[in-house]
Amino acid sequence: MPQLNKLRTALPGGPGGNTAPPSSTRLRTALTVFFALDGFLFAGWVVRIPAIKQQTGASASTLGLALLGVSAGAVITMMLTGRLCRRFGSHPVAVVCGILLSLSIALPARTHSALSLGLVLLVFGAAYGGMNVAMNSAAVDLVAALRRPVMPSFHAAFSLGGMIGAGLGGLVAGGLSPSAHLLCLTGIGLLVTAFAGPVLLRYPSLKAAPTAADGGARERRPDGRARRVVILFGVIALCTAYGEGALADWGALHLEQDLHAHPGVAAAGYSLFALAMTAGRLSGTVLLERLGQTRTLVAGGGTAAAGMLLGSLAPTTWLALLGFAVTGLGLANIFPVAVGRAGELAGPGGVAAASTLGYGGMLLGPPAIGFLADWFSLPVALTTVALLAMAAAALGYGARNAAHA
Repeated sequence: MPQLNKLRTALPGGPGGNTAPPSSTRLRTALTVFFALDGFLFAGWVVRIPAIKQQTGASASTLGLALLGVSAGAVITMMLTGRLCRRFGSHPVAVVCGILLSLSIALPARTHSALSLGLVLLVFGAAYGGMNVAMNSAAVDLVAALRRPVMPSFHAAFSLGGMIGAGLGGLVAGGLSPSAHLLCLTGIGLLVTAFAGPVLLRYPSLKAAPTAADGGARERRPDGRARRVVILFGVIALCTAYGEGALADWGALHLEQDLHAHPGVAAAGYSLFALAMTAGRLSGTVLLERLGQTRTLVAGGGTAAAGMLLGSLAPTTWLALLGFAVTGLGLANIFPVAVGRAGELAGPGGVAAASTLGYGGMLLGPPAIGFLADWFSLPVALTTVALLAMAAAALGYGARNAAHA
């Protein structure tokens, strides 16, 4: 495998290696830090949305339109980032996007209208989407070089970073203004990027030139079948992200409104889901090594479906909380596996396509649940998370031979 050969020659003392290159362990650590930083910064912004709403004087509807700027910027940039990664390598693109994300997170606190907020969120969303594609592309290459399925560990770092960012944001929200808080996040982001970025920049890009050994497989355009399989994995990622978005926006309301849970207990519902997802991703490498990718997808989808049926239809709060936790465990590794397989097939372009579809699922989930709740009821609407989890399991089984596309 050419990536493995390149990684070995880059190690200290290897033939043709740099005089002081970082080891594969340092590269993996740096990428893990970038994933954690991405989740940390995004969560730090999310917890200040209520204060930004008050600052801008936006209504619920105009705020919703402004928040679409994040989504629009991310979706537009994701496909462009795939091309940039192919041209310049995913490592420098990830570093540049890390700097832009750190700088742009301070901008929302400087706005005083919904229009200006939406415009700066376009910039923030563009940096966020670009960083996601670049990081995942770099991770896919490193996974191939190491020949170990460590992709879930990177996404575990993202989840853990998000939990820390949300927790710290909640603690300082009462004492720091949005401007001071987000400016602090800018400083933290730039410091972390300055610490971890040089490792990526010094490390030779795994996007090596095509060789006779691989026939230029990583640089050629995927054929029609490979593109269809990439879309298939993107749909699997969408099914997972749909559930994440739905539980983030509607889980607490279901616990409080339908099961009459205390507001504090209701608020803990998503935290429990996120904690279970983080734990599931931390154990993802072991699962993949023991079960393989297909069985991990199928088992994860089935587990998430069972958990969400319990979470949405349980008659008591504690059973619903158990269902949320089981759902988090089930969904934990589906998105990393789907994005990783898309990257194996089509390089950064595959990562970009699968990530864009997956992100679309996170956007689709909350409004879809809202409409279905109006037509039927919120518990019934939440069962669609279970349906899509089962769809992900079925699609994962159907794609069991996709590695040979």
